[in-house]
Amino acid sequence: MAAVPLLSGYKVLDFSSVGPASRCSRILADYGAEVIKVAPPPAKAAAQIQPPFHSYGAGRGMKWLRVDLKQPAGRDALLRVLRTADVLIESFRPGVASRLGLGYEALRELNPGIVYCSTSGYGQTGPYAQWAGHDLNYLALGGYLACSGRRADGAPALPGASVADAAGGGMHAAIAILAALLERGRSSRGAHLDVSATDGVLSLMSLAIDGYLATGDEPGPGSDLLTGRYACYDVYPARDGRFLAVAAIEPAFYANLCRALSLEAWIAHQLDDARQDEIRAAFRAAFARRDRDEWIAELAPRDTCVSPVYTVSELARDAHLAERRSFQSAVHAERGTLRQLAPILAGASREPSGRPLGADSGGEAIELLRAAGLAEAEIERLRRDGVVA
Repeated sequence: MAAVPLLSGYKVLDFSSVGPASRCSRILADYGAEVIKVAPPPAKAAAQIQPPFHSYGAGRGMKWLRVDLKQPAGRDALLRVLRTADVLIESFRPGVASRLGLGYEALRELNPGIVYCSTSGYGQTGPYAQWAGHDLNYLALGGYLACSGRRADGAPALPGASVADAAGGGMHAAIAILAALLERGRSSRGAHLDVSATDGVLSLMSLAIDGYLATGDEPGPGSDLLTGRYACYDVYPARDGRFLAVAAIEPAFYANLCRALSLEAWIAHQLDDARQDEIRAAFRAAFARRDRDEWIAELAPRDTCVSPVYTVSELARDAHLAERRSFQSAVHAERGTLRQLAPILAGASREPSGRPLGADSGGEAIELLRAAGLAEAEIERLRRDGVVA
C-alpha cells in the first residue's frame, strides 16, 4: 500500500502562472498538497507569459479555479474558498494583492491560520521592490553571474537553468512554507512570508559572499577552487568531442585521477598556482586519447570524482536515473501520452493524479465552490455572469 503523501490534507491556493511561485506550488503538489491554481476566466485573462503545455509538470495533481477577481461576486466567492485554505501563494507586484482586497492583513482576519507566501524578484520592501525582472536579473543582482564562466566577448555566460526561479525562489518558498506550517501546528498562528528570489540567490552564493565579507577578496571566475582556479576542478573534452567533469578536490581523489591517467608526476602539485596551466595541458592531452564514455567506465569506479557532462537527451536515457524513477509517463488532455520528469524530491508523492494533464473542464471550479458552501443557484449565477469559468 502506498504511503500517505506528506502534505495530504493541506489546501494551497496559487495565484501564479510562471516563475518562482509556480515552482513552489509544483513542489507542494508533489508532496501531496491539494493545489488550486487561481486565474481569471480565459476571456478576461491579462496578457502574461503562458508556460508551454509540458512546463511545471503540466499541472499534474492540481485543480483550477478561474474567477474574475475584479468583480465583487468573484472576490466574495474566492474568499469563501480561502476560509478553508492552509496556504496562499501570490506573485503579484508588491501592493497589488492588497489593492485586490487579497492582502495578508485582510485575509488573516478571515483565516487567522493562513500561511501567506508573497513571492517576488526583489522582495516586498526596499528600493528595488517595484522593479520588473526575470531569472537572469536575480542571478545578476545576487552575484551568481559575476562568478560564472565567461563568453568569448568577456561577458558572463547565460546559465543553462533557471536557478533563481527554481532554487532561489521556488525551493526557498517551499521551505519557508513548510517551516511556517510547523510553527502553526504549535501556535495556531499563520504567517506572512516575504520570499525574494534574489535573497534566495544570495543564500546559494553564501560561500563566495561570506568569503568576501571575511577576507575582502573579490570572488570571480578563476578566483578560487570552485570557479576554475585549479585544474582538479574543471571540464575537459574527450576524443569524441564530448565532455568530462572533473571535481577531484580531495588530495586522495586527485591522486587516484593522476595515477589512472599515468600523470603521477603532478600529484604533488595539485594546488601549486604556478603549475596549473601545465596540469591542465596534461589532463587535456590524456583525455583526448579516448572517448568520453570509455573514460567514464574506467575512471568513475576508481574514486576519481569524474562524471559525464550529459545533454538532456542523454540524461533522459541514463540507466541510473531510470532506476531512480526520475521519469514517468503521463497522459495529456489534448496531446496524448508523454514522458515527463517525475516528482523527484525525497519523500514526494509519485501516485498518479487520476486526471489527464492539462485538463481544465470547469468542473473543478464548481466542485470547489460547492465545497466552500455556495448554493447551486449562486454558482449558476456566477457562471451565467462570466464571473467563474
